[in-house]
Amino acid sequence: MKSYVDHLAAWFRQHADPGKAKPMENYMRNQYPFLGLKTPERTSLTKQFWAEYGIPAGEELLAVVLQLWQLPEREFQNVAMAFLEKYGKQSKRDDIDVFETLVTTKSWWDTVDYLASHTMGDHLMRYPELIPEYTERWMKSDDFWLRRTAILYQLRYRERTDAEKLFEYIRQCKDDNEFFIRKAIGWALREYSKTDEASVRRFVAETSLSPLSTREALKFVSRRNDTTYSQQSESTVGMI
Repeated sequence: MKSYVDHLAAWFRQHADPGKAKPMENYMRNQYPFLGLKTPERTSLTKQFWAEYGIPAGEELLAVVLQLWQLPEREFQNVAMAFLEKYGKQSKRDDIDVFETLVTTKSWWDTVDYLASHTMGDHLMRYPELIPEYTERWMKSDDFWLRRTAILYQLRYRERTDAEKLFEYIRQCKDDNEFFIRKAIGWALREYSKTDEASVRRFVAETSLSPLSTREALKFVSRRNDTTYSQQSESTVGMI
């Protein structure tokens, strides 16, 4: 008898589009093979599958995620993240070890960024006592995807952001030459600037960041200031 994941894999492979697969593989720098199913198609197929087969719960749901993660085509890791979203508040404290394994397995920005800012972020908000042990360990790891996770897990925390920790982790990584770390620094600061612009401006001014990190960090602030300047300029037309 076919398992739940076997049925799902067969359903997706039935709709594979080889003509779209190659451009998708090239876009992702040929890290993984693809079926050729873009996000709207993948989402639609997933919902149709759920309607017919339902969605497992608890440990069975997490087992499905892990099985999907082992399949070769990249769409299955993307579908696994849709299952993870359903898992949500069902997660248990020790599931963080499973989530960490997902971050370090078949790692690329399309999975790590979701895992860091959603799966890990939500889990650490539910179990904040895990933060010191795990995030400190990630920062010391040779795996830059874990360091990226430590920088990004607060991405959606807004007013609940531990700014001191965020800034300290960025200081530790600011001289890292890895593109994905420099990009993460800028992204994290840009998001936090929407909550506390003054702190981000001050931190960027006082910290020697890479040009990429600085540019990304101030992108939202600069755009807003440009808009304000433009509006003020327009309002003064005819007054001079």
